[in-house]
Amino acid sequence: GLDLSHCVGTSSLGPAVSWRSGGPCKMKRVRTVFKPEQLERLEQEFLKQQYMVGTERVDLAATLHLTETQVKVWFQNRRIKWRKQSMEQKAAKLSQFGVMQPATVDSADIKDHEEDTVDVEL
Repeated sequence: GLDLSHCVGTSSLGPAVSWRSGGPCKMKRVRTVFKPEQLERLEQEFLKQQYMVGTERVDLAATLHLTETQVKVWFQNRRIKWRKQSMEQKAAKLSQFGVMQPATVDSADIKDHEEDTVDVEL
């Protein structure tokens, strides 16, 4: 669904205006809320394989009553979460051995995987 509640002037007063930029109103996507059963199945599939493509993704989407895009975006976001957790675990192990690590993850480290970064789900 699309949410236009953040727009001003959607009536006969003129063109729609975004509340942020003052420019033309852009459609805001509503965040997908997954059911616990869907999340459990998606996590099971992620443990088997981190990349799901083609007919496997289509079949899983149909089974879970989701769109193929929702499944694709969930996998993209889950890979980002997995990488972040892996980096945190690595830093924790290194700190156990007295190796100093920066307090935060450098954004350049994450930029390497920017093609997987998706902030919005359908």
